[in-house]
Amino acid sequence: MKSLIVAIRASIVLLLICGLAYPLATTGVAQVIFPKQAEGSLVKTNGKVIGSELIAQEFKGPDWFHSRASAANYDPTASTATNAAVASKEYVNATKDKINELRKENNGLGKEIPADLVTTSGSGFDPDLSPEAVKAQVPRIAKATGISEDKLVSLINNHTKSRQLGIFGEPRVNILELNLDLQKLR
Repeated sequence: MKSLIVAIRASIVLLLICGLAYPLATTGVAQVIFPKQAEGSLVKTNGKVIGSELIAQEFKGPDWFHSRASAANYDPTASTATNAAVASKEYVNATKDKINELRKENNGLGKEIPADLVTTSGSGFDPDLSPEAVKAQVPRIAKATGISEDKLVSLINNHTKSRQLGIFGEPRVNILELNLDLQKLR
C-alpha cells in the first residue's frame, strides 16, 4: 500500500512538472525569444491574417504561382501524406494525371518537370517549392498578367532562400510570400 501511495505522489509531481510547468515555461520563453514563430509565423496584410509562412495554401488561376500539391486538400486540420507506394498503380496514375494537368495549364512546359510540381510533400503542407518548379510556371503567369518573364524571374530570385547554414535543405521559394509580391506588381 505504501508503494502505491509513493507511486501516485510521484505520478502527480511528474504530471505537474512535465505536463504543466515545462510546457508553460517553454511556451513563455518561445513567446519572448521568438514571438512571430510562437504565434504560428502568421502573414498579415492590412492587419488581417491571410496565412502562415509554414503552411501551404491553394492558389488557383493562371495568374498565380501554384503551391505544391496537397494530399489533404490544403486542410490544415488533416495533415497527411498520400500513403501510396511509389510503384503502385494508384500513385503512378495520380502522378500521370498531375503531369497532364500541369502540361495543359503551362503550355510549352519542357520534358523535364520538377518533381515537386507533381508530388505531395510528406506533411501535405510544404509552403515552399524549388526555384526550378516556380520558374516552370513563369510563361503561364507572364501570359495571364502581362508582366514580363524577366521581371517574374527576378521576383523569384529575390524570394529564393538558400540552404540553412549553407548545408541543410535545398534552395526554396515560399509561394505565399511570392504571390503577395506578385500582387503588388499588378
